[in-house]
Amino acid sequence: MPELPEVEVTRLRIADRLVGARIEAVRLGQPLRWPLGVAPQALVGRQVRAVRRRGKYLLLDLDEGLLLLHLGMSGSLTMGEALPPPGRHDHVDLHTDRGTLRLHDPRRFGAVVHARGEDDAVAQRLLGGLGVEPLEAAFDPIRFHAALRGRRAPIKTVLLAGDVVVGVGNIYASEALFLAGIRPTTPAMRLSRPRVARLHAAIRQVLQRALAVGGSTLRDFRVDGQGGYFQLEMWVYDRAGQPCRVCGTPIRLIRQGQRSTYYCPRCQAR
Repeated sequence: MPELPEVEVTRLRIADRLVGARIEAVRLGQPLRWPLGVAPQALVGRQVRAVRRRGKYLLLDLDEGLLLLHLGMSGSLTMGEALPPPGRHDHVDLHTDRGTLRLHDPRRFGAVVHARGEDDAVAQRLLGGLGVEPLEAAFDPIRFHAALRGRRAPIKTVLLAGDVVVGVGNIYASEALFLAGIRPTTPAMRLSRPRVARLHAAIRQVLQRALAVGGSTLRDFRVDGQGGYFQLEMWVYDRAGQPCRVCGTPIRLIRQGQRSTYYCPRCQAR
């Protein structure tokens, strides 16, 4: 599933070509998770003013309105001037005077949604409950510790919820907890301030490294056909039964809220 690094890599790769582009036509394929929310022809003539990210959402600011894009479980974007005819899993084509932006999504959990603006009820329903961005200055260890003190749930579950810190998905939560030496099942409220500080630093380190190598490509993630390489550096994720790269203990796999969690029982003893 595309997480924050993959969405940010996508934004960086398409922004230069998309900003300033004027929409000439919109093609919709099979229905996605949420409807577009406006007739496709209503977008014709609109100009893209900016391409931003909030959590795992891409925000296309138009001269009138806003488009919110989510890549779901298996979505990817391609921007090009001569794309092949749309296939079965190509669900949205945004034709502009600078090329076509195409959403490819085999599992159809992605979405393209129109809102009048970021304060609109449609946008707030998707963005309103999101926590602080982990790579921005507002994410600091003291506030992070204070936010975790009232949370009885396991720390991995809290990270995935996205209302304390946004965008730290399954892959990067597992990796950050390993680097911080914290077992994923530890109740968030039991973490001391020094341990939270280590987790805070590990989250930043993991996300920044993932961004530097283009994100993770385990199955579907691509931008303009290019994948990422972070999967080659993973400490624990998707390595069940393999020896820990630090101590040699076999990596364990457990389920938390129907999600796979990987950890080293020795390096993450508590």
